[in-house]
Amino acid sequence: MKPTKTFDLNIAAATPLIAPISLKRETPLSAEHTEEILESRRTVRRIIRGEDNRLLAIVGPCSIHDREAALEYAARLAEIRRNVGDRIFVIMRVYFEKPRTVLGWRGLITDPHLDGSYDIAFGLRRAREILLSIIELGVPAGSEMLDPIVPQYIDDLISWAAIGARTTESQTHREMASGLSMPVGFKNSTDGSFVAAVNALKSSTSGHSFIGIDQNGNTSVLTTRGNPDGHIISRGGASKPNYHRKDLAAAVELLEQAQIPPAILVDCSHGNSGKKHVNQEAVLHRLLADAMLENSPIIGFMIESNLFEGRQPIPNDLSNLQYGVSITDECVGWEKTEHMLEYAYEKWGGNR
Repeated sequence: MKPTKTFDLNIAAATPLIAPISLKRETPLSAEHTEEILESRRTVRRIIRGEDNRLLAIVGPCSIHDREAALEYAARLAEIRRNVGDRIFVIMRVYFEKPRTVLGWRGLITDPHLDGSYDIAFGLRRAREILLSIIELGVPAGSEMLDPIVPQYIDDLISWAAIGARTTESQTHREMASGLSMPVGFKNSTDGSFVAAVNALKSSTSGHSFIGIDQNGNTSVLTTRGNPDGHIISRGGASKPNYHRKDLAAAVELLEQAQIPPAILVDCSHGNSGKKHVNQEAVLHRLLADAMLENSPIIGFMIESNLFEGRQPIPNDLSNLQYGVSITDECVGWEKTEHMLEYAYEKWGGNR
């Protein structure tokens, strides 16, 4: 039979979602924790601007796929962040969305059951529940913003956000970042270049107008003020790292040309570690030495870490999943995480 319309020809189904404000009312944030999130955002802002001499540390799993393991990790992190808090401001990496080069598991929000059923309505609820539980443990959360609609559902719970290497060049994500309520880090491109990240950072500081949804779920023109609290993230490239002094000097030159104060967070994983978790510690040691140099642009670091080291593929039988082991990128285990944070604390004297 010939088609009788010219639209939605490849759409198999359209399932309405709960409005963001309705989900927030179902899983509300308390007044006490609201103030904690606002204060954590203020702290990150001060670190970016050089007004707080602490290092910013984004530490946690490559991705969250198991609520129990995520909360056990958060409870452990809560204890160590108290111990290092006078020199290092630790935020837990709580990533629910994963960009894929081709295909693969796309994260807890999109596929919470890890079986291709794409129960996104459940994934959004589960993400909020996990975030609220982490916040209740006294740990601020950071997350990558990938789908431009998702922030309306979880942005009130996030203290720091990232725009990934694959989306830093996207106009959609630059516009989205300009309206986010928390500080944002832009990763360099997958080729290792900082140009797109600097351009994205510059773009996001300006106001934009674009199509999105409001808190009631209505399709709307969203007009933003621009986000003044951004920085770039050195994550390495496909063939080599880019956190060495000459690399960061090149990034600083680009930032200065764009009239943006230099502030760079170094990712110890991804291209900087050659995607090998065992190399993250060496990256940390090197960046800490450079961070203590006069006029260093380094404001902190990111560690991909889980309860246990390495990674695992998603098995056909989900009962065979290893508890506390990443199902995406390789992570260092908890003992190594503790050691790395303690080392950073000992080395960082609070003088920038």
